[in-house]
Amino acid sequence: MRENGIQSVSYRTLMGLAAFIVVVAGMRAAQAMIVPFLLSVFIAIICTPLLTWLQNKRLPVWLSLLLVIVGVVGASFVVIALVGGAIDGFSQALPVYQEKLSQLTVRIVDWMAGMGLVLSSETFEEIFNPSSAMSLVSVMLKGLGGVFTNTMLILLTVIFILLEVSTFSGKLREASGVHAMTLDNVQAMVENVKRYMGIKTMTSLLTGVIISIILMFLGVDFPLLWGFLAFLLNFIPNIGSIIAAVPAILVSLLEMGVGSAVAVTVLYLVVNMGVGSMLEPRLMGNKLGLSPLVVFVSLVFWGWVLGPVGMFLSVPLTIAVQIALSSDEDSRWIAVLLGPGVKEVE
Repeated sequence: MRENGIQSVSYRTLMGLAAFIVVVAGMRAAQAMIVPFLLSVFIAIICTPLLTWLQNKRLPVWLSLLLVIVGVVGASFVVIALVGGAIDGFSQALPVYQEKLSQLTVRIVDWMAGMGLVLSSETFEEIFNPSSAMSLVSVMLKGLGGVFTNTMLILLTVIFILLEVSTFSGKLREASGVHAMTLDNVQAMVENVKRYMGIKTMTSLLTGVIISIILMFLGVDFPLLWGFLAFLLNFIPNIGSIIAAVPAILVSLLEMGVGSAVAVTVLYLVVNMGVGSMLEPRLMGNKLGLSPLVVFVSLVFWGWVLGPVGMFLSVPLTIAVQIALSSDEDSRWIAVLLGPGVKEVE
């Protein structure tokens, strides 16, 4: 009897693992279709509190929806107008920056040789190649441009999702086979994701605005682009803010020298410590419910499955998976492992 129970558990585990592999392979294959839809869902989740607030002010549903849609469309076109030109400008200037970086590498190697550290330029570039950082930024911006090409599809999907928001809960309750526990889990998932995305969007926007303004004041090229990059990459846990700082520091170093690069470095450190390490945790509290290791692994996993957009959405996607797993007795242990856990008291 016990052996049958063990075999049953092993069978369910293997079937679950096989289903997981098939689903992941399908998501990776259908990345071009899934990414715009996921972006639309999360944009709609961010817009939902504003839609609810307008309706609570006794505005008609159609007028509330119209105002939100106009806001989303207007913000999208402003971003494309401001950042699109900066992306083109940076792409055209990239060969010049890479040439200046190569010259800087030669000067560093000569300085090291004067200090008694003999190292060829080729060996130095193999160990530390700053040009690759600029190329990485260019690749990321090209990926961002690919998202911009789907702007109309994303906006239309957001509109249709928002049209369904007011009736979605009622549909779930009336749908046959949906239990109260399932409905509670869906609502908990939406609320947690909504809270995370709302706070993260606010803090990321604050980070991007501060960095853009101060970089503009310092005279660094493409300040709006670096501010927008800081806004986007702030959604990537742990390493996003570091990646966002590298191109701005390199550009300031190449254009205005070491003093400007140090000032830009200090700027990013102060802003990220103030907003990311102090303000954001106070707003988030302990509601995230994921361990730091899981946050990092989810960043790598969703980035591999869905590309750069998967990295931006890694935390909310993992939160959704965690809540879905906690709704079933057989998979609840996985949800516990994904959580932050409780420290043992000695």
